[in-house]
Amino acid sequence: MAMTLRVVVPPHPLIAHWLTMLRNRTTPAALYATGLEELGRWLTYEALRDWLPYRFEEVQTHQTTTQGQVIENSVPLLAIPISRGGFELWQGARRVLPNAELCFKGVPDMVAENAGIVVYIDQIKSGQELLSSLQLLYEQNISPKRIRIITALASSPGLKNIGEQLPDLNIYAACIDPELTEFGEISPGIGNPSLRMKNKTQGLT
Repeated sequence: MAMTLRVVVPPHPLIAHWLTMLRNRTTPAALYATGLEELGRWLTYEALRDWLPYRFEEVQTHQTTTQGQVIENSVPLLAIPISRGGFELWQGARRVLPNAELCFKGVPDMVAENAGIVVYIDQIKSGQELLSSLQLLYEQNISPKRIRIITALASSPGLKNIGEQLPDLNIYAACIDPELTEFGEISPGIGNPSLRMKNKTQGLT
């Protein structure tokens, strides 16, 4: 794995709990979707910890004047979900990023020069699906420092592939699994999100 690829697996008990729900093959479709939403929310929270731009502002309390911090709204944020599972991650993350612009149709043709971009993908298997989307961003000369990747699960081979081709990324995942099966699935994995949510009506149409 390239040394410049930064992969963060937050040691949070709620993240571990919802990952376990996704791993369990008997988890019902609705609860599985909830698990993705919760992971999207908590991983986004962790990803924004030292990344969201803010400004200092004086406020008047009931007692005195004090200095606080407010999010800088002049910096646009774009949310790009990849696949239905990525959209479910975003469903939870939008509670953390209520002002972000959702890009339904993938990477937009024009991205503002100062925009921050959060890409949601349910899992990173070989890494090729994510690389295809990231390449469209790189073609617009978007610095990787402006990008955060949120994923429920990543494979070591997939991360190695990404790190060798597009270094300097920041990826937030609930876990890193060691291998891919001969069919390209992550092991131990979380199954196929689209198939496991097929009985859930909420989602992309």
